[in-house]
Amino acid sequence: MRIPRIHVAGPIVAGEPVALDDSASNHVVRVLRLAPGAPLRLFDGRGGQWRATLASCGKRGASALAEAHEALECESPLAVVLAQGIARGERMDYALQKAVELGVQAIRPVFTARSNVQLDADRLDKRLAHWRAVIVAACEQCGRNRLPVLAAPLRIEALLAETAAGDGGLRLVLDPLAQHGLRALAPPPGPVTLLVGPEGGLAEAELAAATAAGWQGVRLGPRVLRTETAGVAALAALAALWGDLG
Repeated sequence: MRIPRIHVAGPIVAGEPVALDDSASNHVVRVLRLAPGAPLRLFDGRGGQWRATLASCGKRGASALAEAHEALECESPLAVVLAQGIARGERMDYALQKAVELGVQAIRPVFTARSNVQLDADRLDKRLAHWRAVIVAACEQCGRNRLPVLAAPLRIEALLAETAAGDGGLRLVLDPLAQHGLRALAPPPGPVTLLVGPEGGLAEAELAAATAAGWQGVRLGPRVLRTETAGVAALAALAALWGDLG
């Protein structure tokens, strides 16, 4: 059986027990039905992972004992920030999960004119906690030992204002009517920010504003892709062209 990988808040210290949170405890005890002594891999987001064993498990939770650090990394050499138009439920979860698997460095949820999700402060906090859990689970599954940054959501106007100075590296916005695709671009010397619209895409005024702010429109082919597909396809293409995919 594959050794379970678990993210912990840390910091992890060799020879000291580490308490697993409720979600991890439930997974190893009730889902996997592991017993004390079972091997685990722990990571705290500070780099590398730890060989560990399940030390205790019970109704009040579980703990692990860290044994030795392994300096393993699988971060992409291409620094990509995904600015994802906020979509509904499972579509947003899918977009974030696959973005993590494809190596993004950071994720910025963006409210746009066609975002169908309305969130007050309390609901936004709960949604952010949920998105963080999606990111953690994706890192546990795919082998990443560093969590992508989940930046605070903002409106598209604020995003474009942030990047209007022109010092944020290559900025790309998905536009099905753009004149060229990713292969027409030169390899970027620095980071890439990719803006993906929500369900229904970005409004024409938003695309025009992005272009005016220095973003380059790119298309992914002759077909219009759903928001959760478009970001994944673009990230995979970026990783294949300039990253470590393929």
